[in-house]
Amino acid sequence: MRKYRLVAKKGEGTFSEVLKAQNVKDGKYHAIKCMKNRFESIDQVNNLREIQALRRLSPHEHIITLEEVLYDQPTGRLALVFELMDANLYELIRGRRHYLNPQLIKSYMWQLMKSLDHMHKKGIFHRDIKPENILIESSTDIGRGLKLADFGSCRGIYSKQPYTEYISTRWYRAPECLLTDGYYGPEMDLWGAGCVMFEITSLYPLFPGSNEVDQISRIHKVLGTPSAEILQKFKSKGASHISFDFPPQKGLGIPQLIPHAPADGVDLMVKLLKYDASERISAREAMRHPYFRDIREQEARLTNNATQATSTKGPGVVADDQSVGGAGKANGSSSVIQGGISTTQAPKQVIKALPTVMSNGAQAQESVKLSGAPQQPQGMGFKGSFGQPSQGQPQLMSSLPPIAGGSTQSQHQMLLQQQQQALLQQQQQMKKQQLAQSGQGNDAMNMQLSAQLTQSQAQQARRRKKFKQGQAGAPSGSGSGMNVGGVTGVGPAPAAPIGVSMGGFAGGPKQQVAKAYGVAKGGVAEPLKAARGGK
Repeated sequence: MRKYRLVAKKGEGTFSEVLKAQNVKDGKYHAIKCMKNRFESIDQVNNLREIQALRRLSPHEHIITLEEVLYDQPTGRLALVFELMDANLYELIRGRRHYLNPQLIKSYMWQLMKSLDHMHKKGIFHRDIKPENILIESSTDIGRGLKLADFGSCRGIYSKQPYTEYISTRWYRAPECLLTDGYYGPEMDLWGAGCVMFEITSLYPLFPGSNEVDQISRIHKVLGTPSAEILQKFKSKGASHISFDFPPQKGLGIPQLIPHAPADGVDLMVKLLKYDASERISAREAMRHPYFRDIREQEARLTNNATQATSTKGPGVVADDQSVGGAGKANGSSSVIQGGISTTQAPKQVIKALPTVMSNGAQAQESVKLSGAPQQPQGMGFKGSFGQPSQGQPQLMSSLPPIAGGSTQSQHQMLLQQQQQALLQQQQQMKKQQLAQSGQGNDAMNMQLSAQLTQSQAQQARRRKKFKQGQAGAPSGSGSGMNVGGVTGVGPAPAAPIGVSMGGFAGGPKQQVAKAYGVAKGGVAEPLKAARGGK
């Protein structure tokens, strides 16, 4: 945490609190989510459901970006560093007296549906869709400025039921969550989206129940009591604490509560808030709804203009939205129109990935896999996965962001230490190479000295032979004798075995020998001593 300066507290939940912080190096602001629970190991951090979900969902323009993971292993504290957004939808409408611009509402709902569609295609559902978890930034562009956040409650679509009963915030909880013992699915996200759409349109919540019984009663007052056939579906998997003896009600209806809303927007709301989950519209179907017709046409025009601009640059010229290798757009994806909807194809190349989580002081490593077969992260529901994604889609599997130590040295100091260690290792390697080369030179020199010694010994043997022959022909005891190789006799003294061939350095000090042959001091001391020491 030394690399961040805490500025203010943004909010607090059951399991975490969110702080606004500034990076002391570049001055950029971030949102840091500090977890209240303690984590014993990095493996436990890797199994955190929120981090695993962001692995599968990122990168996406309407999913919050996880930039870094801060884990202090001695204390077990964990913090997630996200990009900082300006506000959430609840803060946008809180205390507001005038309705929002209908086009702005449409833009926000379009982006929310795109995020839900992407998430459900990846085999994950959020389980806590509400205005507080939908972040926005100050952007007036249609189709931009909204990102879905807080994936701490998410679950795999294909994981085994039943799930946790008390999930999601009560006001945005779907009927199947209230009336069953955990038998629900991704349709609950669309119910929450319908509640959010009503709230940002009317500026007040649709079903603000004080408890579960009151929550069901409020739903029935607006939508009416469901038919006996629908209630029978819930009874088979019904919650033990809920009585299904509901008084029959017709319901006020959503159109009467928001008469100022456009008719196609109200129709979309009604389809999102269907009591029976099987009749509820999906995110992909919602994107095809007539309510979003103008946004689809606008995105289609932008796509056509981009295509024409690329084609007019002619062959041999790389377009601005292409990489140097001509592999596509800068973000590795391309937009196409399918069934009247502008969608984004899966990335063909990995541009940015999340690095690996490691312990304090360890070096972060980045690893990215791009595979055509679906991969399943462990610990995510049934059989250790979120479930199978759609067929034929490449799946991006990346690792976790690097950890910045909470109570250790800063990353800058760690980097300097790593560079110094690498330099020291390089110097040691060079010394080893020099010593190896010196050893090879010594071996060659020793072989040469050995050959010279053998030649000198042969000469001495010939001289001894001649001396003996001359001694045999000379009178006994004549001449002055000298000891040559243990033989007493007269005649010239033999030359030193090595002195002449070594250029006069054989009898000199070791330093002179080392200097003469250009090797380190002592590098040839023992070989020369053995050569000079005799046989």
